[in-house]
Amino acid sequence: MISLIVISGRSDSGKSTALHVLEDIGFYCIDNLPVTLLPPLIERLSVQPHVAVSIDARNIAEDLSQFPEILKDFDPLNVQTKVVYLDSSSAALVKRFSETRRKHPLSNEDRDLREALEYESELLEPISDLADLSTDTTSLSIHELRDLVRARVANISHELALLFQSFAFKNSVPVDADLVFDVRCLPNPHWKQNLRNLTGQDEAVRSFLEDQPDAIAMKNDILNYLEIWLPKFEANNRSYITVAIGCTGGQHRSVYLASKLYTHFQDR
Repeated sequence: MISLIVISGRSDSGKSTALHVLEDIGFYCIDNLPVTLLPPLIERLSVQPHVAVSIDARNIAEDLSQFPEILKDFDPLNVQTKVVYLDSSSAALVKRFSETRRKHPLSNEDRDLREALEYESELLEPISDLADLSTDTTSLSIHELRDLVRARVANISHELALLFQSFAFKNSVPVDADLVFDVRCLPNPHWKQNLRNLTGQDEAVRSFLEDQPDAIAMKNDILNYLEIWLPKFEANNRSYITVAIGCTGGQHRSVYLASKLYTHFQDR
């Protein structure tokens, strides 16, 4: 059985970093592989248990459109595939290119950097549509990206990897969230002066929320939902589920509930 991980995404989104992490932990890695060479590569490397390749928009456009069929032709009894798509906001990518003064591979006299990034998204749609894991690297440091790859991408088992994430609605919903729960209807510790500067991990905030019947009911309802439906997702061969809990500022209520959910599922 070969474990094949395909890393893709727009330029400067972190593909090289992800590939280096996988190489460091024992994967046979190839950067910028032409899509049509994927089948002969897998046949040639049949003795390699772990293979990772990076496929990006430098491929021939017609070849990229063949990616779904190529992946479909692999025998699932011999090749276990995972497609990971990394991306960042266009503004962040423009900033990265400006800081490094690098030229985008798709930019030219008729296509500026922003247009090249949009065109790149279009070219990579056949891959992004099949992604098992899509991750926004806009706010990730290189160290956080490496940790994410080790924890989520390098997990080569068939078990479901479950991530609980708290976030602030004022900063928008995380793009990699699979399930989103809005807990802004719960009493807000922010309006308690002694709790305002604390977080949902502090005992005083936890005690305040645990005294609120609605907070306990919300926690139990989310737990019941996940208990029922996570096995269904896993039975459907889902490798990753990100459960995002959001409140206004991402500091009190969402942090408290994400922590409670994590503790509940931690040993499972």
